[in-house]
Amino acid sequence: MSEPQHFDVLVIGAGPAGIAAAAAAAGSGARVAMIDALAKPGGQIWRGSTSSPYGRARRWLDRLHRCNVRVYASTQVVDIPEPGMVLAESECGSILMAWSKLILAVGARELFLPFPGWTLPNVVGMGGLQALIKSGLDVRERRIVVAGSGPLLWASAAHALACGADITVIAEQAPGAAVRGFARGLFRHPRQLVDAARLRLELAGVPVRMGTWPVGAHGTARVREVELTDGQRVSTERCDYLACAFGLVGELELPMLAGCAIEADRVRVDEWQETSVAGIFCAGEATGIGGVDKALEEGLIAGYAATGRPDRARSRFARRARGRAFAGALARAFALRKELKALARDDTIVCRCEDIPKGQLQGLSSWREAKLFTRCGMGACQGRVCGSATRVLFGYGPNSARPPAFPARLESLAATNDTRQPSEGSRGAAWK
Repeated sequence: MSEPQHFDVLVIGAGPAGIAAAAAAAGSGARVAMIDALAKPGGQIWRGSTSSPYGRARRWLDRLHRCNVRVYASTQVVDIPEPGMVLAESECGSILMAWSKLILAVGARELFLPFPGWTLPNVVGMGGLQALIKSGLDVRERRIVVAGSGPLLWASAAHALACGADITVIAEQAPGAAVRGFARGLFRHPRQLVDAARLRLELAGVPVRMGTWPVGAHGTARVREVELTDGQRVSTERCDYLACAFGLVGELELPMLAGCAIEADRVRVDEWQETSVAGIFCAGEATGIGGVDKALEEGLIAGYAATGRPDRARSRFARRARGRAFAGALARAFALRKELKALARDDTIVCRCEDIPKGQLQGLSSWREAKLFTRCGMGACQGRVCGSATRVLFGYGPNSARPPAFPARLESLAATNDTRQPSEGSRGAAWK
């Protein structure tokens, strides 16, 4: 492998938080690089698009392009083998990068909770449905049930509806009173209020059921119908697609790999967005699910703080506080109801990669035991789906993260061994 490329600041993730962090750091005169798995900057929420409410996507992407930031697109981080180093993999091979400061803007993924039939073809995540449509999936006149929890329900349904889909129903598991209270509180957050009003207008005429959740999906070659309940009665809806997810969870694998402290399923940061590991910062959904505004402000603070601009960082504190207040209101309004823990039966698959049903996990006390005795979380997704699900179902917590962070070629795995310190011991302890 060639000698590492050196950067003052390395940003992992090109969503809103990563873009803001890279722009702030580059604007402060630092030599900045950005790594992202997608082909274009923007993350899952913007996906390289320049169409967004208020033109924010266009403005931020244009700002990034004007900055002197080296972007490594279609590139995946394999390992953080030692302090000051990142090993990544692209289509062209392995890349070793050296950094003085690291900013993790790794985003979030959808939370899937297993229920009978959730593994049927055409049962997809809400964000997954949006990605499929943007990639060319034709949903014109297709019946789609959107179910789960959180504002992503509305955004996914509105996008599919605009593309010609027939949205049969939107089923939100949170109680109607909680959602209405959340909506009334949006006057404190004008941008989100306008977003919510726009989505509601776009979805005028679409049936919405609060306090309702899926309990089963049925079909043979693909899903044909879904059963919904409000806790008292069950109704059946015919559908061609079921878009279902129960909110978002932060991507914690890379922060854990770097030895960052995790608390309450989020990366612990100080007022400058610095983690428990000196020189490593974190911004965006990994520090708590809160949406674009919070991610942008945290990204700016991390970028300025990482380049020695505490004055500029501090000037964003008030806006970050508003973003965090919105995140708190979001978490309270859309908290998961206890009934969701009982959706899966003993024969319901929990780990899709290894075909592990819920019954095999009963009685196991930890995520480590689940791996040892059943191989749950040992498949291709490395527990990204079942790990979050088992935290809800059984209270498991992740014990550790180990390289490779994502599936990698043998060449990259060999490079990982070459770059790792020989007497590493436990991953977090060696860093501190």
